[in-house]
Amino acid sequence: MKEAIIAPASPDHIDAIVSLLPRLADFTVPGHRDPADLWQGDAAMLRAWANGHRDDLTVVAASGSSGELLGVAAASEREELLTHAASAHLEVLAVASAAEGQGLGRQLLASIEQAMRDKGARGMSLHVFGNNTRARALYSQAGFDEEIIRCFKPFY
Repeated sequence: MKEAIIAPASPDHIDAIVSLLPRLADFTVPGHRDPADLWQGDAAMLRAWANGHRDDLTVVAASGSSGELLGVAAASEREELLTHAASAHLEVLAVASAAEGQGLGRQLLASIEQAMRDKGARGMSLHVFGNNTRARALYSQAGFDEEIIRCFKPFY
């Protein structure tokens, strides 16, 4: 893998961060979904963070030796759904296509988990599409259990 440096992200790099977000829809998106809908809300959330309006959000970024952005992870502080304990929710995990398959997603996930532990989170939740097998495998290998199934029926 390219040597990557993972560190807290800088709001100054928001445009580069947002440019990675279409990777969140880089799988077979269900036909009734617009792929852009999978990341445009995250773009707005991260822009709010960059403008100082999301103190609950922690963002880490992976940069290559030339300073190029290779990946990003973001998590918010929130109560755990059932126990109401201090928790975190993984909002974004995106890796540049040039760095895919080299373990960077795993490293970013470990980094954001540690950052949220350091803030007092006792666990982390996330959402993932059922047919996003690559992401589901990563999360399973990282120790995430699939607990709740969300069903959706579009009304056309």
